[in-house]
Amino acid sequence: MDFSGQSVIVTGAGKGIGRATARLLAERGAEVVAISRTQSDLDALVAEMGGGRAIVADLSDGKAAREAMAEAGPSDFLVNCAGTNVLQSLLDMTDDGYDTVMDINLRSALICSQEFARARIAAGGGGAIVNITSIAGYRGFPDHLCYAASKAGLEAATRVMAKELGPHGIRAMALAPTVTMTELAAAAWEDPAKSGPMMARHPVGRFAEVEDVARAVALLLSEDAVMLTGSSLAVDGGFLSV
Repeated sequence: MDFSGQSVIVTGAGKGIGRATARLLAERGAEVVAISRTQSDLDALVAEMGGGRAIVADLSDGKAAREAMAEAGPSDFLVNCAGTNVLQSLLDMTDDGYDTVMDINLRSALICSQEFARARIAAGGGGAIVNITSIAGYRGFPDHLCYAASKAGLEAATRVMAKELGPHGIRAMALAPTVTMTELAAAAWEDPAKSGPMMARHPVGRFAEVEDVARAVALLLSEDAVMLTGSSLAVDGGFLSV
């Protein structure tokens, strides 16, 4: 999986899955354009990658998302990793919580995909999009109401992207990780009373690490996956299967 001579835009690249994905693809030769809202995170990432470009943007703002994609310019691949969570139940859901999750997890991914696809089509087509979703789009977890809705929505949108963009040679796939040990996940799963029973439901006996997800992203972007589009890959250690 050599990406030399190819470029990739990674949103949410400052932390977690996005950061691991940017780092791995850079190691495999890709020219990475990293988008995140925190300059210090991006500075550290570029130093780790030994190059690449960094764009500071708050993708929850639709206008800022479009401007960031315009600054990024045409690229071969897009990985939508930007995400957040507000832990609220149905009974406790607030308008602010809903807007925060949906603006980042769903709307920003749609905007970035739209701008990426427009640029790819103008350049003659080809390329691929990977949208990071979640097993929360398949199973109901308490206090994950808006998060689950956003991720299930993004997976459904991925199928539409595959249908509409296929004639232009652009593939679109969803990648649904299980609990992945990021700062975001720690807030939801740090209590052993909650994480223990959840981990026990994984045949591999552990949660995912960010590198596990990054390697799966690389697979979906690679030439080994040229017939994969419109599908979702669960990186879940067997959780959804048992």
